[in-house]
Amino acid sequence: MTREYPIAPIVGVGAVIVRDNHVLLVRRGNEPNRGLWSIPGGAVELGETLAQAATREVREECRLEIEAQGVLSTFELIQRDEQDKVRYHYVLIDLATRYVGGQATAASDALDAHWATEDELDTLDIVPRLLPLLHAALQEASRSRQQTSPEGRPRSPETRSS
Repeated sequence: MTREYPIAPIVGVGAVIVRDNHVLLVRRGNEPNRGLWSIPGGAVELGETLAQAATREVREECRLEIEAQGVLSTFELIQRDEQDKVRYHYVLIDLATRYVGGQATAASDALDAHWATEDELDTLDIVPRLLPLLHAALQEASRSRQQTSPEGRPRSPETRSS
């Protein structure tokens, strides 16, 4: 199915990857939103689960290995042309993921890859719908780290800082 002027909506998956107080962003190489920073992802292929699609897309776009986890958000992207015809129609499903390994490198349809801090998010040209999601993911990761011991085990309630 063609992505531009499709005959039906296309299901897309995005991967929110947080590592060491940074979230992975890629600069989009294709429309829609070419040139903007976004999360890695792409279209789900026939027979793929959301987790399989996210893992494949991150490997293709960034050369990273991840483990897909739960759904963080869903979003409908519908863009129309000057004649009001649907140019793009995506149903986007963003997943939380766990970084497994690899070095972030722009590949396939990504122009660049960058591990961004929360402070950087508002200074980058990011797909606007993602900003609240990325801030929340980084804040949740920070809270989770504060609640685990240096060995990675959950802290007991009496040793957690307030």
